[in-house]
Amino acid sequence: MDGEEFYCIANYDRMRPFLMSIVSGSDHWMFISSNGALTAGRGSPDLALFPYYTDDKIHNSAEITGSKTVMTICRQGRDFLWEPFSDRYSGIYQIQRNLYKNFTGNKLTFEEINLDLGLTFRYGWFNSDQFGFVRKAWLTNSGTVALRINLLDGIQNLMPCGIGSQFQLEKSTLIDAYKKNELVEATGLGLFALSAIPVDRPEPAEALKTTTVWSIGLPRRATLLLSVQLDHFRRGQAVRTENDVRAERGAYFVNAEISLRHGQSVDWLVVADVNQGPSQIAKINRYLRRPELLQKLVETDIDRGTADLRKLVASADGFQKSGQSLRNARHFGNALFNIMRGGVFADGYQIDPADLLAFVGHANHEAAASYAAFFRKLGKPTRLSHLLKMACKTGDANLERLCREYLPLTFSRRHGDPSRPWNRFSIATRNADGSRVLNYEGNWRDIFQNWEALAVSFPGFTSGMICRFVNASTADGYNPYRIARDGIDWEIVDPHDP
Repeated sequence: MDGEEFYCIANYDRMRPFLMSIVSGSDHWMFISSNGALTAGRGSPDLALFPYYTDDKIHNSAEITGSKTVMTICRQGRDFLWEPFSDRYSGIYQIQRNLYKNFTGNKLTFEEINLDLGLTFRYGWFNSDQFGFVRKAWLTNSGTVALRINLLDGIQNLMPCGIGSQFQLEKSTLIDAYKKNELVEATGLGLFALSAIPVDRPEPAEALKTTTVWSIGLPRRATLLLSVQLDHFRRGQAVRTENDVRAERGAYFVNAEISLRHGQSVDWLVVADVNQGPSQIAKINRYLRRPELLQKLVETDIDRGTADLRKLVASADGFQKSGQSLRNARHFGNALFNIMRGGVFADGYQIDPADLLAFVGHANHEAAASYAAFFRKLGKPTRLSHLLKMACKTGDANLERLCREYLPLTFSRRHGDPSRPWNRFSIATRNADGSRVLNYEGNWRDIFQNWEALAVSFPGFTSGMICRFVNASTADGYNPYRIARDGIDWEIVDPHDP
């Protein structure tokens, strides 16, 4: 598809729903059911675009969360109602559903072919570091007659910015009362925020950031900020633009009317992002006045993200070339998920003295002060072998230990997802100034297994990995529950939680 190799599961709807992870070279996270329901966000579950729930609840929310498309088709003087990927009209049309995922693992496309109407509808999820989550849709007239289509397309059950996952889980009905959905009608930009941060104290609690959604590519007739008018549309009634809605769950739908000749197709984008401030909103509003340029920028950024992700996997020897492409993809996927847990040495054996000093200063204040001259002497980036050689020359076992334990890993996050809700993940790839975050975090046993595989690609760090683990254990053989760059955590038994 579009010159890229994808794996296809034909007739996937004959299987029970299953959960997939769509990855990113940045801080995006997405867990999506094969029935289309999903949760997604950036950084952690507390910055969610769609509510972060356990996988059973995600599977059950196909009709209320995520992508939704409804259309009426005028075909040879008769009107037909079609709702792709919905089981509301199961058995009415002869359809085929296919699921495509690229080998890199950051693109997923759903396809439904309506053999009776001669229409094919596809939509895919992509991610962009600059613009957020990109949903691209295609509608193709694969039949023999011209069609006139009244379309309502978008995403629903959007989360406003400022609500943590635990608060959403326990007090979702309260959050609904604080929701505020607004439309910048001139550009079609949707803003989904809170009227205030819910607190039970007499103090200011302004909600200064928002979730943004916008769309380009369709001749817009109306824009909806709720899902309420979906039933009106299904009954053949006209829908009206919503500009300002309070105390309702957010959605973003575009209504458009299009005509397609035989073989003709149309495509469009719906793009959403979280945690957007005033300057970012103003910037995207300016972009929306030049939709052709904006579409090119989005597509370029998606390609850049794919290339960055492939570079990370390549640094861990994730590419192989054999006569069996599925084995190549399997190896790539194994390497990808391994570095997502344990991290990867993105700069190889190159050591940044400033970051090394920050690590040592956090681990041992006295050592950082005592060996200030040692770190100044390093000056510019140096090789790991040179660093260890210089540390050994000092004769200080403590300094040598700290230098060996320094592991400049990036891209690591704790192993957690909606099927393992007891593990809280956090993805940090860039600092506020745009520099790469060097960090790792994981359950002690899990990350050790990840590093065991990573050591094959970076044998020079093997002794450092062993030092980190041995020195984190007690003399009588007890291991910590969680290990991170900044320290370790011991499991605290909760007598009320079996």
